[in-house]
Amino acid sequence: MLNSLSGRFLVLTIAFVMLAEVLIFAPSVARFREDYLKSRLERAQIASLALLADDRITADLEEELLRNAEVYNVVLRRDEARQLILSSPVPGPIYATYDLRNTSGWDLLRDAMTSLATPENHVIRVIGNPVNEAGLLIEVSMQTGPMRQAMVEYGLRILAMSAVISILTALLLFLAVRVFLVRPIKRVIAGMRLYAEAPEDARRIIEPHAGIRELREAEEALQKLETQLTAALKQKERLAQLGGAVAKISHDLRNILTSAQLFTDRIDASGDPAVQRLAPKLVNSISRAVNLCESTLAFGRAEEPAPKLSHTRLLDVVSDVIDSERLAVGDAEVSFSEDIPATFMLRVDPEQLHRVLFNLVRNARLAIASSGKEGEISVAATEDDDEWQITVTDTGPGMPPKAKTNIFTAFQGGATKGGSGLGLAISAELIRGHGGQLLLDHTGPEGTGFRIVLPKSMAAIEAAAE
Repeated sequence: MLNSLSGRFLVLTIAFVMLAEVLIFAPSVARFREDYLKSRLERAQIASLALLADDRITADLEEELLRNAEVYNVVLRRDEARQLILSSPVPGPIYATYDLRNTSGWDLLRDAMTSLATPENHVIRVIGNPVNEAGLLIEVSMQTGPMRQAMVEYGLRILAMSAVISILTALLLFLAVRVFLVRPIKRVIAGMRLYAEAPEDARRIIEPHAGIRELREAEEALQKLETQLTAALKQKERLAQLGGAVAKISHDLRNILTSAQLFTDRIDASGDPAVQRLAPKLVNSISRAVNLCESTLAFGRAEEPAPKLSHTRLLDVVSDVIDSERLAVGDAEVSFSEDIPATFMLRVDPEQLHRVLFNLVRNARLAIASSGKEGEISVAATEDDDEWQITVTDTGPGMPPKAKTNIFTAFQGGATKGGSGLGLAISAELIRGHGGQLLLDHTGPEGTGFRIVLPKSMAAIEAAAE
């Protein structure tokens, strides 16, 4: 029970109430002691008035009056004269004197705690004001034993009452916590467990209905989280189905392209100069398509394969990409430019770099073609001691705002109208595999620019591969 919220709340409530009672225990006992001493003064005053009314009181009656007042003697000061009214033998010396006329609360508290801490029976002198102004002061001597016994009994009664009040208060609070806090929390937990059994089922999303503001806010936050998770799971399921479909298409397309490769062997034997010039590019394109299909099939099983690094002349890769895109330009007025030294070498996977550059140049061509205006696509490269940089810029209309926000997110960052965003997402992943970065430099009405940063350090490349 102590491990539950309500059980701990019950124990803490009892402890705090008892602590509060202990804090008021000392002032209560101090007040009780003061009242006890004042009552003895009043009894002594009544006994003295009886003697003043009839001065022929016998010694036995005087002793009985003192015994009833629980004092040894009574001194009354009237008309500036101090008079011993009643007297009996005192069993010992005066241990202490207490004046109740001008005593502060702190003095009363200190004297009460001292009395409780002193079990010995002493004789004390008590001074106070007479009742109804029947004199200037009244003074008595008395024992501390009966007073201490009365204080102990009073304190025990207070503690017993405090315990009863604490238990009753704690039980009431325990029931209140169970009804207003624990029960709603258990409903939330039950809703979470129900949702966890089938998170794809939107009918199991929790419905906020708690009356307590904090709990309702928690339910609303949980509802939002479950709604987002359900949507993400549904999207994941759709992506899985799409991945399966793509894998099947890639498998069949690979078979078709393999057959096409066999036909291109015969084209090589043609004597037509145009065929001789275009046949190698056709063969390379079909080979890349076959490799892409095989990579797509591998992607359905795992991540992109690790790059197979080799020293590659960048101009060869860029020229191949641009030549392919020139053939696809059609009626659009798109021009291409290259600013790459013929001796510019870098260590990359040439097939993966070709895929990245092909995606970037193709996106730029499609953007310019969709604008219906002239445009230029430029590919340039620079290097320093630490890295190679390749930039692909165009003078197209720029990217839409949504594409900029999710630029490298699959199915959300399409750079062209109707695009899926897969090209840029795959390109960014391929560059990360080289230990580098694919960055969007700028985009707007003046055009768009991407920058590929590739490290020269083998340590960075190996870390990325791991």
